[in-house]
Amino acid sequence: MNSLSRGLFYTSIGLLPIISLSAKSVEKKPNVLFILADDFGYHDMSGTGSKFYETPNLDKIAGEGMVFTNGYAAGQVCSPSRASIMSGKFPARHGITDWIGAASGEEWRSAKRFSQLLPPAYVHNLPAAYVTLPEALKMAGYQTFFAGKWHLGEKGSWPEDHGFEFNIGGWEAGSPKGGYFSPYENPKLPDGKNGENLSMRLAQETVNFLKANHPKQTGKPVFAYLSFYAVHGPIETTQEKWSKYRQKAELLGIAPSGFKMGHFLPIRQVQDNPVYAGLVEQMDDAVGLVLNSLKDLGLERNTIVIFTSDNGGVAAGDAFATSNLPLRAGKGYQFEGGIREPYFIKVPGVTNGGEKCAVPVSGTDFYPTILELAGLKLRPEEHLDGVSLVPLLKGKQLPERALIWHYPHYGNQGGEPSSIIRKGDWKLIHYFEDGHDELYNLKTDLSETSDVSGSNQKMASQLHKELFDYLKAVGARFPEKDPEYSAEAEQKYLDGMVKNRLPQLEKQRLNFLSKDFNPKNGWWGSTVTKD
Repeated sequence: MNSLSRGLFYTSIGLLPIISLSAKSVEKKPNVLFILADDFGYHDMSGTGSKFYETPNLDKIAGEGMVFTNGYAAGQVCSPSRASIMSGKFPARHGITDWIGAASGEEWRSAKRFSQLLPPAYVHNLPAAYVTLPEALKMAGYQTFFAGKWHLGEKGSWPEDHGFEFNIGGWEAGSPKGGYFSPYENPKLPDGKNGENLSMRLAQETVNFLKANHPKQTGKPVFAYLSFYAVHGPIETTQEKWSKYRQKAELLGIAPSGFKMGHFLPIRQVQDNPVYAGLVEQMDDAVGLVLNSLKDLGLERNTIVIFTSDNGGVAAGDAFATSNLPLRAGKGYQFEGGIREPYFIKVPGVTNGGEKCAVPVSGTDFYPTILELAGLKLRPEEHLDGVSLVPLLKGKQLPERALIWHYPHYGNQGGEPSSIIRKGDWKLIHYFEDGHDELYNLKTDLSETSDVSGSNQKMASQLHKELFDYLKAVGARFPEKDPEYSAEAEQKYLDGMVKNRLPQLEKQRLNFLSKDFNPKNGWWGSTVTKD
């Protein structure tokens, strides 16, 4: 489908019954552009401290809005946090506690990790009974559009089943099956010409929707949810961008080693992957395309723009693509690198730009925040764990509260079955393998290097009780001991990680940085072509 036919496609689906409203009344309801990146870490931006990645368009959103420096995804992997954005509920409550498709129970043994515990069963579809954020907005007269990654259930639980009128590219898959260049192998996204970039295509589809369904033409405000597959693995970029960042890595100085061993897997310590950097920049280019369209279409002054990620950057497992330092670890982990995210909200007429807020906030908070900004009644019976951030956006305060995470699974990235509570500066992690707790003061120990539970027993006890009171109240599920567990088999697996996987990753890292690097799987637009 070429750009002209796609434009005609959107023109046709945009011919909705036009409500007789004045332009002035339309202007009163803000449009919302919600941009969600996949596996994008807190420090994967130049604006949040990276010296390697370049993200001028994302930096622009941060510079024109409020930056929540303690902004969190509701889960350390994708499906749980995405369900929390849609529902306003923490994962322990909605029950999607792992990425949909992950093995649980005795099936977990097929991963051959030889783990102590069997992860519990979890919910595999976003519950139909929920009134989701897009459904609430649609009922209030919004046009609702989705583009990109969904990963919240099989057919029957896709975006169009949960309040989105238009769905381009959203289905059950959690990764770009065809990679980042057409053909896409996506039943909800017609292929473009060979070599078309996925991130740019999703951005262009969003622009086409805005053009064909302009609020001044339809009388309806829009809620456009642009959910990139980037920067999830398999990571791919163009030869041009790879070359740019290979040279940049060389100028910055290539470290002699890039990984160190974690509990289960090696963890990346440096940002120098030129393939990943190119993928990041391509997503940022796509963001720029949509931001420029808002201005060109005269929508910029009445559009709320939100940017965040669904979990931390992948420092281990998957593509071992980035480092989140000084935050510890990354995606799938119970540490800050796994859950702390870029979290920006730009509200014309409310945020002036450059404001920073240190109050801990969660992905559950977008639902009530957007409702209030749209002048709609809150739905506390739905967004049970979210609170409106409008007071913070206006420079006021919110009562202190606890944020809760529940991940009773073993992550593909090396995370451990655990539950977390953060309240104020304190963060407690409970580990299900042996039942111990760790306590960190994030104000003084952002990298979580010193467990202070022994010297702060009262605080640890209070947080432990509050955490488990919540988990029990919502019917959270817990892992069980595996009767077939063998400590000897697990140790053999871990020894293999040190002996084999660690040196393999170091070799791969240098290969990406080699002048002779050739992507043998063949990316369109890169050095060879896809079969």
